[in-house]
Amino acid sequence: MDPIVQNGDPVLRQSAEPVAKEEFGTAELSEIISRMAKVLHGEVGTFSIGVALAAPQVGISKRIFLVRYDRTHTKPHADKSPSAPDLGVFINPKIIKSSRRKVPMDEGCLSVRGLYGTVMRHERSTVVAYDEHGKKFERGGGGLLSQIFQHEIAHLDGELFIDHAEEVWEQPEEQKAHA
Repeated sequence: MDPIVQNGDPVLRQSAEPVAKEEFGTAELSEIISRMAKVLHGEVGTFSIGVALAAPQVGISKRIFLVRYDRTHTKPHADKSPSAPDLGVFINPKIIKSSRRKVPMDEGCLSVRGLYGTVMRHERSTVVAYDEHGKKFERGGGGLLSQIFQHEIAHLDGELFIDHAEEVWEQPEEQKAHA
């Protein structure tokens, strides 16, 4: 399984390259998505759970992110169900609409382990993107899903949540021992 790239690696600070039209539907693109899905699937800890992952976080400078919708529900460890993961694939995503209202949201990042922060995020947002076969789609969301869209697209633009956080704190020691 690919390791998750950590803060300080230059790939996290680069603007990721768009996926070219001729790459859609290829075995290479399928392999990237499969690798990312394996990494994301493996991110289940006692105190945190990975809900989304951008390609730069596994060292791939491509405009791709994945969302585990089944992990965005409020019930703890929704991942323990026997059903298959509900995975969203977003290629060359762009936010096309955002609410005017911004709200403070606490967040962390698989590439900035042990740190959390409060970031002002749009309460609602809509993304247009492509699936792995090149089919264009639109997806809107509020709350956590909107936060995910903004966080992951920031990764694709070479930004981390700590760049915009109003407050940053370390994970408590008792949680680090179990993470």
